[in-house]
Parts: sequence; structure tokens; C-alpha cells
Amino acid sequence: MQLKDTFEKVKRASKSLALLSDAQRNDILNAVADAIINSQERILEANAQDLAKMSKENPLYDRLQLTESRLKGIAADMRNVATLPSPLGHITKQKTLPNGLRLCRVSVPFGVIGMIYEARPNVTFDVFSLCFKSGNACVLKGGKDADCSNREEVALIHEILEKYGVSKDVVALLPATHEATGEMLNAVGYVDLCIPRGGRKLIDFVRDTARIPVIETGAGVVNTYFDKDGDLEMGKAIINNAKTRRVSVCNALDCLLVHQDRLGDLYDLVSPMAEKSVIIYADEKAYAALDGKYPLLEHATEESFGTEFMDYKLAIKTVASLDEALDHIDENGSGHSEAIITKNEVTARQFQAHVDAACVYWNAPTSFTDGAQFGLGAEIGISTQKLGPRGPMALEEICTYKWLIEGEGQTRP
Repeated sequence: MQLKDTFEKVKRASKSLALLSDAQRNDILNAVADAIINSQERILEANAQDLAKMSKENPLYDRLQLTESRLKGIAADMRNVATLPSPLGHITKQKTLPNGLRLCRVSVPFGVIGMIYEARPNVTFDVFSLCFKSGNACVLKGGKDADCSNREEVALIHEILEKYGVSKDVVALLPATHEATGEMLNAVGYVDLCIPRGGRKLIDFVRDTARIPVIETGAGVVNTYFDKDGDLEMGKAIINNAKTRRVSVCNALDCLLVHQDRLGDLYDLVSPMAEKSVIIYADEKAYAALDGKYPLLEHATEESFGTEFMDYKLAIKTVASLDEALDHIDENGSGHSEAIITKNEVTARQFQAHVDAACVYWNAPTSFTDGAQFGLGAEIGISTQKLGPRGPMALEEICTYKWLIEGEGQTRP
């Protein structure tokens, strides 16, 4: 294992985080936030080197790009994390047994969290802020597309840590190679938890390869069902926002399910997306309803459904009932985020009860699936699995617990 020395240093440094008070952690987070603003030119210069290697037509270009406004948002999120209550040391359960033993369950860090992500340099700062606040060290494995950005960001974090007398080994950035990913996934005894954040190919590779615990995140095939009782104006706003706000993120809309009784309103529902040049892949009935009206219209194929586009593309499927919509989501959803637009509360409650996803919306866009939007400060990822955390993962979700037992000499019979 060529990176064993790196893993050993991070594991050793993780123990030192227990010596920091929450106030010290907050001071360091605020200092890094200040440095992001004060050093934005060097970060943007590094980011420009990454952007120069990628076509602007690539759907990942938007994810890769950093701007002054985005850096201000990243710094604000970090400061927000610093204001949140510490997730550590919370007593989640306590009791005294009949034999007098006193049991207490208390929240503690995992230790070392490994993060694998692709062309998203903002994740570097988000992961650091959440891990540091929760007392976890982190091993970062970014994609080659964002390597210059990630290295400049980690260098900046290291500078602040050293200024405050904290080991820079609490944050390590691995080489942007496939081999480094493999080594992390086999770092048994060093990395306590791995969180992959990216497309389906990455998630599948990590799940199939890892010998360390993994929480699956990211891949989002997102559907929205416009019911026969849906409000037209509300539907227009929700669908447009869910699809076009940022097409490259995992909460972006991929497939619109429309009740057949509302095909007459379909053009009005999707017309705002023409301004953003969204290509629509419509099934036979939806195509007939939009033919000659919507300018960027194509016939859907089987591959159009169940696809995470991460682009200005949208599939439309016509359904005859709520049950048909639910069947489609069961077959094609990824367990990330799903939504229904309807004025019928009974229908909405049936939808929310049936849909098996981390986040299920009623009359709101899936674009809200985000740790900051949920009031969690930031997010380390959005879990689509059921064992352990589910949905946006923030401070509480990257802590575990241990039992503390106090006795007075009792022995077990």
C-alpha cells in the first residue's frame, strides 16, 4: 500500500482533534472562511487551470466552476457550520440497571472519514468544515478534473491549521488517480468510513470494491409527478426550478410524469424551459401534445427513463393514474428525491407513503434537497441507502456513539 504512510499520519492526527474545544474548532473554521475570501484570486486561478482542460459543453463544467459569488457562498456556509451546536458529547441514552451499573450512550466522531468525489471543488471545503467541526480527520480523493483547485484549497486549509498549531495531517488530499481510490477503499484500520459522492459508475465501483464501511450517496434519478389535480401555475414554477436551477446537481429533475387528463396543459407546464434550451424526450402521447409547440422536442426511448441527465435534458412520460406513476418511480428512481404536484391531499399522502426515497416532496421542487437548505449548515453528501443516515448528511450523521459504563465492583453471575 503506497499511501500507507499518509493513512497512518491521518489516523494518528485524528486522535489530536479530541484535545480541541468546540470554541477552538469554530475559530479555525472562521479563519479558513476568511482565508477563502482573502485568497480568492489564488483559488480562482487554480480553478481556471482546471476549467481550461474541460469543454464548456461538458455537463460537469458548471460543477467544476468556482466564481467569486460561489466562494462567498462557500465561506458563508463554513461560518454557518461554526455557529452550529457541537454534535459531540451528546448523551443519547442513559439508564441504571437493576444491578446498579450506570449506562450512558454518548456521541463521538467516527475518526477518519474518506471522501471520494469528482469535479466538485466546493466539496473540499464542505467536507473539511463538517469533519473538523465533528472531530473527524478526513482523507480526500478528488477527481483529476478538479485537481488544481483541490490542491490549492487544501494548501490554504493547511496554512490555517499550522497557524493555529493543529497538525495539517487532519486533512489529506490523495493523488487524483484510480490507484489512490483503490488504496483508500482497502485502508482497513486507517479509514473508518468512506463516502463516495458522484455518478452511478463511481458509486457502483466503490460499493463493489471497498473493504471499509461505505455510505452510498449522490446518484439521483429524480422524478416529479404532475397529478390530475395539480395547480398549473405552481407546476410551471416547480418543474422549471427543479430542472433548470442547476442541471448538473444530483437533485435536478430528470423525468416529468404527467397525468393523461392534463396533457392539454403540458405545453404551458414546460414552456419556460424552452428559454433555457432544455431538450425534451417525450413519450408518444406527450409528443403529440407538444408537437409544433415546443421547439426542442424528440421522441423518447427506453433509455430516456431512469437516466440521470446532468444536462439540459428532460424525459416526459404520460401516466393514467397515481398507481402508474408510482410503478414508474419504483422501477426507475434511485431513492434520492421524488415529488408530486397536486391539490388533492389524499393523493399526496398516498404518494409520500408509497415512494421509497430519502426525500419525498409535495408541491415543492426537489432542488431543496440540500444540507444547507435543510438547515444543517452544509452537507457531506446525500445518502440514498437505508442503513444508517438517509438524505442530506451533516454533523450528526458523521458521528457515531459509544457506551460508557460505570460500576462499583459488580460482577456478572
